[in-house]
Amino acid sequence: MSMAEKISVTFPDGSSREYPAGTPLMEVAQSISSRLAREALAARVDGRLMDLNRPLEKDASVQFLTFEHEEGRQVYRHSTAHVMAQAVQRLFPGTRLAIGPAIADGFYYDFDPQEPFTPEDLAKIEKEMENIIKADLPFERAELSRAEALAMFREAGQDYKVELIEDLPPEVPISVYRQGEFVDLCTGPHVPSTGRLKAVKLMSVAGAYWRGSEKNKMLQRIYGTSFPKKAMLDEYLFRLEEAKRRDHRKLGAELDLFSIHDEGPGFPFFHPKGMILRNELEKFWREEHQKRGYQEIRTPVILSRNLWERSGHWEHYRENMYFTRIDDGDYAVKPMNCPGSILIYKNRLHSYRELPIRLAELGLVHRHELSGVLHGLMRVRCFTQDDAHIFMLPSQVKEEIIGVIELVDDFYRVFGFPYHVELSTRPEKAMGSDETWEMATGALRDALEARGLDYRVNEGDGAFYGPKIDFHLQDSLGRTWQCGTIQLDFLMPEKFDLTYIGEDGQKHRPVMIHRVVFGSIERFIGILTEHFAGAFPAWLAPVQVRVLPIADRHAGYARKVLDCLTGAGIRAELDARNEKIGYKIREAQAQKIPYMLVTGDKEAENGTVAVRHRTTGDMGAIPLGGFVDKLLDEIKSKAY
Repeated sequence: MSMAEKISVTFPDGSSREYPAGTPLMEVAQSISSRLAREALAARVDGRLMDLNRPLEKDASVQFLTFEHEEGRQVYRHSTAHVMAQAVQRLFPGTRLAIGPAIADGFYYDFDPQEPFTPEDLAKIEKEMENIIKADLPFERAELSRAEALAMFREAGQDYKVELIEDLPPEVPISVYRQGEFVDLCTGPHVPSTGRLKAVKLMSVAGAYWRGSEKNKMLQRIYGTSFPKKAMLDEYLFRLEEAKRRDHRKLGAELDLFSIHDEGPGFPFFHPKGMILRNELEKFWREEHQKRGYQEIRTPVILSRNLWERSGHWEHYRENMYFTRIDDGDYAVKPMNCPGSILIYKNRLHSYRELPIRLAELGLVHRHELSGVLHGLMRVRCFTQDDAHIFMLPSQVKEEIIGVIELVDDFYRVFGFPYHVELSTRPEKAMGSDETWEMATGALRDALEARGLDYRVNEGDGAFYGPKIDFHLQDSLGRTWQCGTIQLDFLMPEKFDLTYIGEDGQKHRPVMIHRVVFGSIERFIGILTEHFAGAFPAWLAPVQVRVLPIADRHAGYARKVLDCLTGAGIRAELDARNEKIGYKIREAQAQKIPYMLVTGDKEAENGTVAVRHRTTGDMGAIPLGGFVDKLLDEIKSKAY
């Protein structure tokens, strides 16, 4: 094609422009705006990611990616990983390179050094990375034949790269990227040059098996992160420190909420104060579900192998289950509650007039998790799902899904959680026909659009028996957590031969929804603990008020105050120790107790209490009855 020939480039807003064939993507960006040219990191061309120095040879749709885009951040941080590998090779010649991908909020690179890295080495590597960035070395792509690539990396003594190349299918093209003297095996893309990278921080070093297998050699993995502005890096590091301060495992011990013991790894123990928090959440859950026509049930923890074979869990989920034998038969500890709900529905005939039937269960489930992924309450081996299963007519599907969406929205608003929604589609390992999956996925999409919710599609992440809507809530640190789920299921009713008697007197097949709101009570408590940094709203706080007499002679009135509070249903306790009042106040604040009531001579004489709030401090003296009324209103409204 002649350079004089023109090609048409179409942009995401639908506009298009003509350019000479062979125009580099960077020049296209520059023609739009100088700012875009400065901020663009890579481009998506007809759905394929490309470097900005690549020329356009034919008509194409082009989207430029900046750090604002997830893919742009990945390109930025993958490029930073290459710079880190270059710095390591400069400082530690002979180090063999493994892989270095971008990950959430950063990147890592696995190395096989002659000597283990030390914290001091990280500082040296970071300094050398800054030198490479200042040099503004261009990232240059080259495609090699298989033989050329193998010869290059064998000569360099890079055995891991050789292994990666040998494992590639013959038809896969092999590309390398060079910046300065450094060359790495990589599909790309990368930022135009190292100078595009600005604020870099190496975080830690850890061990990692080559290719994740404990049969292979243990490598050294250096984690890092990078941002286009120092202020963004500083904010990220601040959030990390704040996350450490809010770690629910640390706060769970300090506030005496729960513990995990060597005798039961992954099986949390809830202490009295933790049970108060848990019971309040469950009470709220029950009240809201009763309002919406749910009936609560309880199903067994251990059920026969035959049931799990019929449900498909034995085939699709067996590696996550626990097993036992009873009376020479095989049984499994339930990893999910749905088969139990199905058996209750199937226990008798149902008329179309009864539907929808909404069966809710706070069901304890057990799932086998590897010890390396266990994490406080966030990743455990037993947890309580706030499950519900709705059996309905096909004509009721859209209305019921919308009802669940509204329920989830109401729940998250109570805790102050914004959220986003994802629609997860058929996974590779799934039951049922394409037509059934398309029908179910379409029904979920219709409900989301009828409710006016923005959503993103999460391809291939549905359950093995149906597509799902996932709710990802955002906490006070901006982190997201997947909690609520709505799964539409046409398959389980078929497998268990579920029926109802229709208006025509014949048997028909119901449709089933699986859904959770909290997701896991244990995990939700962990999220809440970190979201509120242990300072729970008054309605959830294990202790809502601590009464603090100034001296021993004030203890009598303090006990009357305590009796008044507990008589009103307020969770209160008395600190009658012979300690200075300032010490008592500081300790109550450390325990995140919402209110402290100080009692002295004036308070005893006037029937008042001196009120202190854990964050706003001194609120002055008010009549005891007025304080009780105010706190009860705060509890009832679930103010946060």
